[in-house]
Amino acid sequence: MEDRMKWWREAKFGMFIHWGIYSIPARGEWVMFCERIPKEEYKKFAKKFNPKNYNPGEWAQIAKEGGMKYIVLTTRHHDGFSLFDSKVSDFTAPKYISRDLIAEYVDSCRKFGLKIGFYYSLCDWRYDAFFNGHEKDPSGWKELVDYVHTQVRELMTNYGEIDILWYDGPGPYKPEHWQSEKLDRMVRELQPQIIINDRSLLPEDFSTPEQHIEPTNRDWEACMTLNDHWGYCKYDNNYKTPKQVVINLVRCASYGGNYLLNVSPKPDGKIPVKSKKILKEVGKWLKIYGESVYGTERTNFEWHNFHPGIITKNGNKLYLHIFYWFKEFAIGNLKIDIKNAYFLKEGIGVDFEVKYDRIVFKNLPEKPPDPIDTVIVLEYEGEIEKINSFRPF
Repeated sequence: MEDRMKWWREAKFGMFIHWGIYSIPARGEWVMFCERIPKEEYKKFAKKFNPKNYNPGEWAQIAKEGGMKYIVLTTRHHDGFSLFDSKVSDFTAPKYISRDLIAEYVDSCRKFGLKIGFYYSLCDWRYDAFFNGHEKDPSGWKELVDYVHTQVRELMTNYGEIDILWYDGPGPYKPEHWQSEKLDRMVRELQPQIIINDRSLLPEDFSTPEQHIEPTNRDWEACMTLNDHWGYCKYDNNYKTPKQVVINLVRCASYGGNYLLNVSPKPDGKIPVKSKKILKEVGKWLKIYGESVYGTERTNFEWHNFHPGIITKNGNKLYLHIFYWFKEFAIGNLKIDIKNAYFLKEGIGVDFEVKYDRIVFKNLPEKPPDPIDTVIVLEYEGEIEKINSFRPF
């Protein structure tokens, strides 16, 4: 497991992409369910699907420029429309537009040196058995489970080496209902180096808190949207700023997790301009400060140790990510033998003074050297001692 997880633990930052025929009505990826659109009516969107500007090479380039190390794409979401060719479904991109969109995506990731992730939903809203359950509709449930296992086998067989399998949509059912152990055993036989999330309801390799950052004692990845929707929503302009993205990324890195950030391509396959601009700014920041994120380890420092921002750690270096700038501030409740302190970007030294469990930084510039996140590096020797904060000053 250590060998399989090594690259992922070092990567820290990935791109999530929700894209399918739900992008056509442009009201989010749950439009079929939320608006109770009948199956036959929903099929009409597949007939309108014309991704004339789908260029996964451009997606991969955007991810690369944004500092992301891997991509996870929805091969099939809960609506049942598969972006790949499948022997057990006619509701697929190749059947409607004669293109295997997943094959093109895989080729582009490899070209740009990005790790490849497949999102796959266990549920399919077109199957009545998913709503009726395995007890009320045993034959329908068996058909659904056989279909799921066959599609996962196709994904694990037809596209070469795949790095991540990202399950979703198990619903109110248990692993035995999905035959999850059998499913994942098959996946690992076909893809020995793959890593798998926990949404088949088995523990597997990593957990996936959604829309929030929740550190756990195991490997974990916070998946979050760039605006408020996973699938394309035309009038959703509530985008995170580059600073908010960096803060989330650094928080994940500090607490030992990864950050999987979602973008929502338009029906034609284009990633919105606003999304590209935000990721480009994040990428510029990471080009300068990447060593304070990639390959870092869990710090376990509480927020009150360093209230202007967050601390990351790599070897004998601490990185102070200062989101809220002050000309003078201190780290509290930590005893550290600091040998050197400097701004990461310029390498210019920083004045500091150690006062028992306080490290006071002073004579800093009036304005932050970086408007997104200024990083100060502390090189130290020995162990870091955490002092009990609940005591008299």
